[in-house]
Amino acid sequence: MLMKIPEDILESKGITYVQKYPYSELARVTKNHKRHYATPDGRQVPSVTTVLSATKDMTFLHAWRKRVGVAKAQQITTESANIGTVMHRSLEKHVKGEDRTPGSNLIQQKAHTMANVIIDNGLNDVSEVWGSEVSLYYEELYAGTTDLVGVYKDQPAIMDFKQARRLKKKEWVEDYYLQLVAYSEAHNKQYGTQIKSGRMFICTQANEYQSFEIENYDYWVDQWFRKLEQYYKSVL
Repeated sequence: MLMKIPEDILESKGITYVQKYPYSELARVTKNHKRHYATPDGRQVPSVTTVLSATKDMTFLHAWRKRVGVAKAQQITTESANIGTVMHRSLEKHVKGEDRTPGSNLIQQKAHTMANVIIDNGLNDVSEVWGSEVSLYYEELYAGTTDLVGVYKDQPAIMDFKQARRLKKKEWVEDYYLQLVAYSEAHNKQYGTQIKSGRMFICTQANEYQSFEIENYDYWVDQWFRKLEQYYKSVL
């Protein structure tokens, strides 16, 4: 759901919302059991996550599933996905200035606490929000939804939230960089911006905070378009 703010600028709880660009929501569609988006030109293009999933080295994941067992792996995956969904919803309410009182079940309580960790450690450096849950597309190639677009530490930035079961090493998060530059490039093409800053805010289920930012932006843009080429070669 996109932010709907009745005025050009609204300040709430220390966050300034600016309707800087005419964001609109793209319809999500399922094609070959994968997420796609319907774009204004009538095309159905793959989501960023669909591209990354299709081109990802799954060796580690398959080994993990084999080690813990299929049933246990599915349980962990489903629980993590549920926590992530609720945490994202809580953070979306925060940036909109809406009430975010959690429900009483354990997942809601855990996700609320994790959202607080990101708010206290990451979002306090966000001075301006242009959009929350923003649909973006790169004409004819791909589309996706980023969690936040705005100004982080005085720089226009694409921002995303993640939950994790444990702390990440830098070499484990290449897909995060690819995701951020994919959204940045789509925003730049769609709205004529020059965003080259991206930030990933992470909270583990043990309430540990991490943040990763794009370094060497042009390198990751090249890697993203290589992934995109690999994806289209595999589906054509």
